[in-house]
Amino acid sequence: MSDEANNPEAAPVDEVDALRAEVADMRDRLLRALADAENTRRRAEREKQDASQYAVTKFARDMLQIGDNFARALAAAPPALRDAADPQLKAVLDGVEATERQLLASLERHGVKPIDTADGKFDPNLHQAIAEVPGGDKPPGSIVDVVQAGYTIGERLLRPAMVTVARRGDTPTAPANGIDTKA
Repeated sequence: MSDEANNPEAAPVDEVDALRAEVADMRDRLLRALADAENTRRRAEREKQDASQYAVTKFARDMLQIGDNFARALAAAPPALRDAADPQLKAVLDGVEATERQLLASLERHGVKPIDTADGKFDPNLHQAIAEVPGGDKPPGSIVDVVQAGYTIGERLLRPAMVTVARRGDTPTAPANGIDTKA
């Protein structure tokens, strides 16, 4: 005879245990499905936010080139030349300057910000070294000059700042015998 025939109460207890295990399994599946749905919702929200914030990236790069041209135009007219210029030329230069300021302000309103190079420390994540030059009193590897401003958009690099850096080991040494062998 089987155990069920010997113990008629064993069958319902086994059945209850099986149902409890099934309920626990279903509860676990439900909680995992809810967590997965919440993670998907959060991911979609983050992707939507990123798409909104970074959608103007290509357009912003194009606008930065226009801003660079404004800066070059203004650099071509140093203050001494501006002071000596006739009023019409001064008005044109003032207009170019105002347009450049407006362009940069518009970019900043959309999350495009210039990279700060005031500390003089070279950061390969933000700067692109285009040349090593004599650094004078600057420490080796530090920024000597900013050739082209760099920008970020949100938390991402839009365009690295193009900089020159102080040459390493740039301290001139006098030859021991007084004869320069480099010539």
